[in-house]
Amino acid sequence: MAASLEDLEQRLSQLRTELRGAVRARDKAETARIRRALREAEAAWEHALEAEAESESESATDVGALPTEPQTSPASVTTGDSRRKERPLHGSIPIREQVHQALTLLGAPASPKLISSTYEAFFTEPLVATKLASLRRDEERSFTAQGYARPYYICAALTHDRLVPARGLLALSTWPVERRIIGPLSPRADFLTHAVGTAEQIQRLATAGHPAPDAAWRLLRRFALTIPGAYDASTQEPDPARVIAAAHAEAAVHQQEDDQQRQAAAQRARGQLADVQQLFGAAPMRDALRDASGTLS
Repeated sequence: MAASLEDLEQRLSQLRTELRGAVRARDKAETARIRRALREAEAAWEHALEAEAESESESATDVGALPTEPQTSPASVTTGDSRRKERPLHGSIPIREQVHQALTLLGAPASPKLISSTYEAFFTEPLVATKLASLRRDEERSFTAQGYARPYYICAALTHDRLVPARGLLALSTWPVERRIIGPLSPRADFLTHAVGTAEQIQRLATAGHPAPDAAWRLLRRFALTIPGAYDASTQEPDPARVIAAAHAEAAVHQQEDDQQRQAAAQRARGQLADVQQLFGAAPMRDALRDASGTLS
């Protein structure tokens, strides 16, 4: 598996180099072809990474199906108090990897608070939300200095109208621009995506024979209570399959219009923004004025 990941990472690096050349040459057909190949390679890399993590988790009896996360035994995560007692004082997982795992589970741009809640609901280490304030800036500096040197970056969601960073939302660089655009209907659409991702993770745990932690059920209940038809008050816990079906049913109402708005904005972003701006957003007018004058009146 390690060799496969290495091959995919070399492929990603090669495609990104080719993409920069095609963009500079303004070869739209070649750029589109490389972007498609890049998305396929990124998806293959994510799949290979998850497969490796699952293989490692089976040998270590870890809980969960997301990438490389050390876990305690299933019995130790059945209550919030016992989970907290098992947590190490100092996290062994880098903060950017914690955020990557949570966003991979959620499947759409999310706020630091939701990212932290999601990570702590499924994993045994804490994610300190206050550390996220500087993470995106650190990632942008790294990308500016090294380009596509890393397999992924924690980046920004972009507003559909101005293509600036959407306030308080983080995303993954491996997602296409359309997935990171925030239009008028996107917050609700992404909320439904978060609900589906949470429910699916609980189902994966059940399939693996591990009960989901109490915090995971509380998180799913928060989603289900605001989705029509997703929650049956007569049951103790929401049914993940019911939540998924209800979320998909509501999402279908918004999907066509939301997709059109995202795609139009993504097309403008690809035509107007450099690579770093497509990931981290165009500079807001306030920053542009400061850069031009050295101060802000």
